[in-house]
Amino acid sequence: MTPAIPLVLLGLVDAAFSGFRAYAGSDARIRKQRATARAALRGLAVGAVLLLAPTLTAALLLLTAGDRARTYDTLTAGGLGYLLPLTVYALAVLLSLAAYFALSFRAGTLAVVIGLGPLTLLRPLAVAAACLGAVLNGGGGSALLVGATAGAAVLCVEPAVHRRWYHHVR
Repeated sequence: MTPAIPLVLLGLVDAAFSGFRAYAGSDARIRKQRATARAALRGLAVGAVLLLAPTLTAALLLLTAGDRARTYDTLTAGGLGYLLPLTVYALAVLLSLAAYFALSFRAGTLAVVIGLGPLTLLRPLAVAAACLGAVLNGGGGSALLVGATAGAAVLCVEPAVHRRWYHHVR
């Protein structure tokens, strides 16, 4: 099994949420579904472009490797190690979102405050744990390089979207 597809999907979903977070709080209008969707799409677009960096890094590692099959196996092992901490993190986010949507307004708000708020702050630690997982699962330096590039890419989406479209308060 190649972990590339689930990792790309996680990265793109995270990018959409990053676009939303870049926009959140910058608009005091009550009805802002269109603007929220536009912000998520902007995050998705920026994330798709930034996620080309780890893709190109992995492709370059494979193209320049002496033993491509071994390098592919190493990157696959690292990718699986990278995926495990991110899956745990994503499940915690999904649980908080489910509580927000399923519970009453007050309980849902509490779920956001004690769930999504701290989880957003823990994103860099989740990326660091994923990089560690890539190395510990046998990915070595090549998987760490691709993982660190991917982590930097997803962590840069929100600031890039904010700087480009939402740097001023309306």
